[in-house]
Amino acid sequence: MQVDHHDLYQDFPEMQDAIDALKAGNAHFARLNASYDRLTGKVEDLEAHDMPVADFTLEDMKKQRVKLKDELYHLLLAFRAGQQAAR
Repeated sequence: MQVDHHDLYQDFPEMQDAIDALKAGNAHFARLNASYDRLTGKVEDLEAHDMPVADFTLEDMKKQRVKLKDELYHLLLAFRAGQQAAR
């Protein structure tokens, strides 16, 4: 089964510099990103190998991933806004 890979670099290519800066300099962002990556790996592994898992479990994992991604995105937007304000 073909599984789409989800990572922040692919989803937000215009924010690669901000992602790198926050991963290196913001512990909260780094923790959220690590959680997002772990959860993404689990979901992709389940989907790629057609592992038996309850539908609600997989959907719950995907909802958690979306919530993390949304929080990461807002941190990225705030970082970029701060950079633009500093110019």
